[in-house]
Order: sequence, then structure tokens, then C-alpha cells
Amino acid sequence: MTTKVERRIKIKYRVRNKISGSAERPRMSIFRSNKQIYVQIIDDLSGKTLASASSLGLEDKLPKKELAAQVGGLIAKKAQEVGVLAVIFDRNGYLYHGRVKEVADAARNGGLKF
Repeated sequence: MTTKVERRIKIKYRVRNKISGSAERPRMSIFRSNKQIYVQIIDDLSGKTLASASSLGLEDKLPKKELAAQVGGLIAKKAQEVGVLAVIFDRNGYLYHGRVKEVADAARNGGLKF
């Protein structure tokens, strides 16, 4: 019997074997904790984070899904400042639902292509 975290990590490694971010199309990785959500845009070839955003500095009174949508818009804006227009989406083993979906939708509306 595997725990929920072990199951997510197994899915994460299965997905990471198939995708890798490049300089032209970096990987947009999401980490979701119980209280916060973090997004990074990573160039795996050079091993560098090009842009990052999180819900840490944002208003705490909003529901988590609305915070996630704000983080998605923020990462789209930061990515365009660095010159990134298209990314590979890495949901990091989480289901594409709820806060993960909110970040993805907001990033798409902000101009990122994936």
C-alpha cells in the first residue's frame, strides 16, 4: 500500500522521464503545499530557474483557488519579461484539477503557450 505522497512522487518521476525543458521551451513546474502554491520556469539543460512566483507575498484572506489564479498570472508576466513565450507544463504528479488547473488557466490567459 502506497501513501498519497509516494504515489505522487512515482507519477512525478514517470512524467519527468518523458519531459525536459530547454532554453526555447522551458519547463513550468508547480509545487503545491497545504497553504501555498509555487511555480518555477526551469531550463533543464543549463539547470537554471528563469522565473518563479509563489503565493507567499500575496493576500492571505483570499481562497486558495483565487490565490493560485493570481500566481498563474504573475508567472506569465515574469516569463514574458525574461522572453519566454512557450513552456512545457509539469504538474509534478498532482492531478490536473483545482489549484493546479487554476494556475495553468491563468498562465494561459496571461499569454503563455503550452
